[in-house]
Amino acid sequence: MDASTAGRSARALELLHSLTYFVPETQEALSDAGLQGRACYFAGRAAPLGAVGAGVVTATFYNFNRELIEPLVPAAWSVASPEKILDIRYRALDEAYTRLLGAEILNSPEMSEAAELASIAARGIPGDDGRPLYAAYADLEWPTAPHLVFWHALTLLREHRGDGHIAALQTAELNGIEALITHTATGKGFEKEFARKRRGWSTEQWDASTVNLTDREILDAAGALTEHGVDLRNLVEDITDDLALAPWTALGEDGAARLVELASPWRDTVIAQNVFPDGVFGPAVKR
Repeated sequence: MDASTAGRSARALELLHSLTYFVPETQEALSDAGLQGRACYFAGRAAPLGAVGAGVVTATFYNFNRELIEPLVPAAWSVASPEKILDIRYRALDEAYTRLLGAEILNSPEMSEAAELASIAARGIPGDDGRPLYAAYADLEWPTAPHLVFWHALTLLREHRGDGHIAALQTAELNGIEALITHTATGKGFEKEFARKRRGWSTEQWDASTVNLTDREILDAAGALTEHGVDLRNLVEDITDDLALAPWTALGEDGAARLVELASPWRDTVIAQNVFPDGVFGPAVKR
């Protein structure tokens, strides 16, 4: 198993993890618990960390504006405890998977097999050194239903990879907003305005960072990646793949290929049901 193949495997499964942030089941359940608006996302994803403040959430989520987070966290914990939020999220994910994929798939031998394969990879993560968000999720008890085991394993893999991605961005000397701008410029990330608004950056902040990236010859005058910018983003992805290789090596090439084979139709089913809002997929992905 090489790092590039491992990276492709991880990206092929990403949407089956991240759908939890977009499905109405999660938003409605957390809203019923008293959380409002974007607090559902920040408190939901950060809940395994405990009742942390805005600084920890900003650091571990990386490309969000702290100004967006500060009014929401830690205030969210006075509305619903991290433990309650975690329980709500897993119940909401159960409902969402049932609606999107159907009980027949959730109870199928294929789902049990996928859960087992994803678990082998997730349990193959060698440690949590320098991986704070992964470490928080790794401390949670594993669920028992196969589709929840599948999602939990994908979440461990996603946050382990995400923590490594932040290390790669730091190596490339890209701060949060610069990481977001350059990823958008690849055409594979969020569309520009969706990215700016979703991550809480003002037009002025975005433009100032764009000027800085232009001065560093990472972007050209039109806002496109320069040759140096392309090389830098490729370096980031290569380091990310290298740092996320261990669990996929534990699963092996055949196991990874089988997991992607099993899960790809489920991913396509989710996409076809318009779970993800406009702007999530960049122009290069849409093609």
